[in-house]
Amino acid sequence: MASFLLSGIDPRPLQPLFALDDAALAAHGAVRCVASSDRGFPCRISLRDAAVGESLLLLPYWHQPAASPYRACGPIFVRRDATAARLEVDEVPAYVSRRLISLRAYHHGHHIAAAEVLEGHDVGDWLRERLADRHIAYVHLHNARHGCYSCRADRVA
Repeated sequence: MASFLLSGIDPRPLQPLFALDDAALAAHGAVRCVASSDRGFPCRISLRDAAVGESLLLLPYWHQPAASPYRACGPIFVRRDATAARLEVDEVPAYVSRRLISLRAYHHGHHIAAAEVLEGHDVGDWLRERLADRHIAYVHLHNARHGCYSCRADRVA
């Protein structure tokens, strides 16, 4: 078994987008929104759901930018002023554990080597097993129902 660390995306290139007007956001393929529920607006930076009334952007994000057939972009939510998640080793936050999750393990050439769909509370065991295989470089987690990128898991030495 191997330990893992889940990480969200870097907020630095995204936070300036909040200062743009709606027309400029549209040029980026993004829209402004406000969370209308405590569930359903998962921030990919902080790895937590936005609270009712929080401002977010919904925008396209290259979650798999590698030059491979698996290169992919998809929609994500980011909260205004979100800070990067600081999780413990082997921690699976509620953001993941209460969702149905699609896991995609990539080898060092950025091709999918293993994949599974699990209830979020089972994600930790699957990650530890897959990341014990040194051929696996990293794992992407996606919210299975909507297919949106959620976060990344890396092996911890």
